[in-house]
Amino acid sequence: MDLQSYCPKKLLPAKEAVTKIKNGSRVFIGTGCGEPQHLIRTMVQEPTIQDIVIYQMLSSTFAEFVDDESFLHRFSLKLFFISRRMRQAAFEGKLDYLPAYLSQIPDLFATQKIGLDVALIQVSPPDRYGFCSLGISVDITLSGLKNARMIIAQINPRMPRTWGDSFVHIDDIEYIVEHEEALVEALPATKNQEVVERIAGYVDQLIEDGATLQVGFGHLPDALLPYLQNKQDLGIHTQVITDGFLPLLKSKVITNKKKSYLPGRVVASLCMGSEELYDYVDNNPMFYFRASEFVNDPNVIARNDNLVSISSALEVDLTGQICTDSQGYLFYSGIGDQVDFIRGSKMSKGGFSIIALPSTAQNGKVSRIVPHLSEGAGVATTRGDVDIVVTEYGIAELHGKGIYQRVMELAQIAHPKFREEIINEAKKRHYIFPDQLPPTKQDLIFLENYKYHLVLPNRRTVEFRPLLPSDEFASRNFFYSLQDTTIYYRFFQKRKVFSREMLQKQWASVDYRKNMTIIGLLPKRQHKEIVAIGSYAKSEESEDVAEVAFVVKEEFQDQGIGSFLLEILETIARENGYRAFTATVISENVKMIRVFQKQYPQAKTRRGLGGEVDIYMPFASGRDQEAG
Repeated sequence: MDLQSYCPKKLLPAKEAVTKIKNGSRVFIGTGCGEPQHLIRTMVQEPTIQDIVIYQMLSSTFAEFVDDESFLHRFSLKLFFISRRMRQAAFEGKLDYLPAYLSQIPDLFATQKIGLDVALIQVSPPDRYGFCSLGISVDITLSGLKNARMIIAQINPRMPRTWGDSFVHIDDIEYIVEHEEALVEALPATKNQEVVERIAGYVDQLIEDGATLQVGFGHLPDALLPYLQNKQDLGIHTQVITDGFLPLLKSKVITNKKKSYLPGRVVASLCMGSEELYDYVDNNPMFYFRASEFVNDPNVIARNDNLVSISSALEVDLTGQICTDSQGYLFYSGIGDQVDFIRGSKMSKGGFSIIALPSTAQNGKVSRIVPHLSEGAGVATTRGDVDIVVTEYGIAELHGKGIYQRVMELAQIAHPKFREEIINEAKKRHYIFPDQLPPTKQDLIFLENYKYHLVLPNRRTVEFRPLLPSDEFASRNFFYSLQDTTIYYRFFQKRKVFSREMLQKQWASVDYRKNMTIIGLLPKRQHKEIVAIGSYAKSEESEDVAEVAFVVKEEFQDQGIGSFLLEILETIARENGYRAFTATVISENVKMIRVFQKQYPQAKTRRGLGGEVDIYMPFASGRDQEAG
């Protein structure tokens, strides 16, 4: 479209266009990397413009002026989300933070709770029908321009033309400034790569092929994406698209084929990254850009089955409260999209949310897993909304669990040097029992090598892993679910009570080397239940012999679980210097004796005076016992 012939009166130089802004106006600015830099700079540099209130979500260009006293006298900044470049200004009180859920910000404009006189936006050149695209910034920008009394648009040939609800017609724009410039780029900051890789390893375990992902604001969630290259047919429904998605898009890991809602499309609201990313979304029909009131609506989010939300936090307290927007009294970022997607994922069939964060801050000086949030810190996500928390030390599953269990889950994924302190603080608050033992101070990353899977004849898969302190309650449920005969065979007595003290002693005795316990877990609806437990412990008679025992829930016996447990235990025992197992079995427990004899053909048996059978099982020399 030839704008000079279609609407010559609308075409103005930037300096003249900004003079249309009256003193005292409330001005909306387009979001993040889509902000109209030339218009912003021209407006600020026009001395006649006074007493302006600015509303914006992610601000970049204003960082050039926030240290200028004359700017602060003329402009009042009100931000829904504090970008990294504006963080120091926020700490110094040079701007006002507006906490709000992204899904609800457009309604603040529509209802005039926040009235807007002017919208400064950046768009692509119009097509032959007169439609410009908001490109990489649809989010709250669409609502901002719809509810402003006057729109001044910077037409920039470098703004991508994106598909979806991203269009504004020339007829709806009061003034147009044609100006080409590079878009703002948001490139990832350097992270501790070892920490990122470890967190990514745990996140990778939680995400299944065909899941639909949301990745929140922040460098850590974005840094996790490259580690999902082994997945297949992932889908995307997210607020922001970053460069982290590019490798997965180009390698066809992201196909959107399995999405239950809007299949085949990447649903997003804005784009922040490099020129390469902007070129990729340009006129690409795979991308479907919609406004924040749609993309972030929990009810819309929930229409995606298996929706996994990945976001980050500054602190997590022992009850599960999440702080994302402040460091104590200092506002750091914003509520953003986290709460919307956490609630949407919970309503999604098969969906859940992950809060991923390093275990420490300030170069390891402070723990991010804390007894209580810092004084002044805001609760963005409540303890009732939190689901899964991941650090470089493991996975804590919190949803549906009481404070006692949450303390144990979070303590075991805290940095080892802070675990004892966390337990002691929890005792002071009466969150846990006075005699509660702290988790080991070991870094248990090596336990990742001790995770196995067994496919049963009915095609269900049992997951095997080492016992953790947080398994105490699940262990209790397992033992109480066993029949009296099974209990008698395992404990040589008709035990009726499995006390907390007994179960705590069980996990506390596990050092994961000389003493080991492996549990077998089977998915049951939205959680996993223990169906088998196997252990070995150093024999009192010999340094290189371990006593072994296991128990399998009745309905899962005779399916190879016991034999598989033995294989796992022997593999680990060999690594730790053992050369044989011993076991004492009640003579009536014929099934158990047969499992041992089948697994160890060279086993030697001796019948005791009390009717029990002692079995000595030497490991075959050179035998490769790696479990599948």
